[in-house]
Amino acid sequence: MHELETWGGPDALGVRIRNLDVGAKSTLRGKRLRRAFPGAAFPGAARTIGSWPMEWRELLIEWLKASSPKRKWDTLLVAAGSRRVHLADELLDALLRSGWVEVEERWQSGRWLPVWVNFLESSALRHQLGLPDKDTLDRLFRTEVLHPLKDFRLANAQQSLHASPPQSALRRLALLRALDDWLAGERCGTRRDFSLFARGATKAVSSAEWDWLERHLNLVELGIEKHTPAIWIRGPVILLRGDLGLDVGLVDDCIALTPDTLRNLTSIKGHIGYWRILENRTSFERVARSHGDRDFVVWLPGFAPLWWQQGVAQLLALCPAPALLACDPDPAGIEIALQTAGIWEAAGLSWEPWGMDVETLSNLPCCLSLSEDDKEQLQRLLRRPLPAGLRTLADWMLVHDKKGEQEGAI
Repeated sequence: MHELETWGGPDALGVRIRNLDVGAKSTLRGKRLRRAFPGAAFPGAARTIGSWPMEWRELLIEWLKASSPKRKWDTLLVAAGSRRVHLADELLDALLRSGWVEVEERWQSGRWLPVWVNFLESSALRHQLGLPDKDTLDRLFRTEVLHPLKDFRLANAQQSLHASPPQSALRRLALLRALDDWLAGERCGTRRDFSLFARGATKAVSSAEWDWLERHLNLVELGIEKHTPAIWIRGPVILLRGDLGLDVGLVDDCIALTPDTLRNLTSIKGHIGYWRILENRTSFERVARSHGDRDFVVWLPGFAPLWWQQGVAQLLALCPAPALLACDPDPAGIEIALQTAGIWEAAGLSWEPWGMDVETLSNLPCCLSLSEDDKEQLQRLLRRPLPAGLRTLADWMLVHDKKGEQEGAI
């Protein structure tokens, strides 16, 4: 009963008051706590909430979604919405009289107004509402997260889950495991395709979950497009499918073709000097206009997804020629160039970097310093067999602590 000694006697409904302004500065005067103590001459409302009105329970479920037990009253009112303000007042009064919450109030405009609501037994409340217990969910998440994902690219997204509420963390971890399986199966498609694969419905991944995935992952590189994927090209060629032909030479800038369209091509008519592959979209559009009348110019979306690699390999088989690969003169650009070069190497064709040399990087109007990750990536690259030009570039970047962007050079 020692705690009760700091509180005033209960009112007719069992609610006690403790003033917070005793000895405080004048700016803090007019603050108090209100709370009921079950079992201490407690005549308040029933603590079993199963008999409460359905509207109260539905609103209470929304209030308990947040992980913090202490909530601003204004925040709870926003969750209730303008049409349920009176309902929120009724629910707060019932929670207070039942001993489920402690309310901090401030004297303002001649009356006491709630400022903070502290849920005293949120786990017990959740249990009565049939909601999963936070502590149980937290233990389950900590067990589940011990099982590693196969694809290293998902590691940062998985690590971010430790800062999320356990119920959200478990759902997102399951989403990452589905993405892990998607990558292992070398799948590609739209966001709706992935949602159907992961959760059995095309719209089952929420916008908040997509936003979270986008913050931590390059979804295009993982084979997930907002819309039907396509390869952007320009070249002096005619794409043929049986008796049908598409004259790409009529295009003045660039055109996008889907993987299904490319998969059904039977031949390509025309002569090109080079394949020019550019990572930066702005640089690609410039080069497509300036070189697309004699070379086959293609936009490379970073670490290209499998559908892009397969589509370009199909085009290359029908129109073989050497490649000029232009990626950012930075550590990731070297990795991307090497990945893309594998398509030409597999076809027995030559390739060389373009605009990825010391002279180009050193003459850029603006350069960036290397991050620690950049330096580690360069050191890993230098342990691999690299073409002479890319090895020289990697060495120079490490020595001079510089990297750049392709857009400033091409």
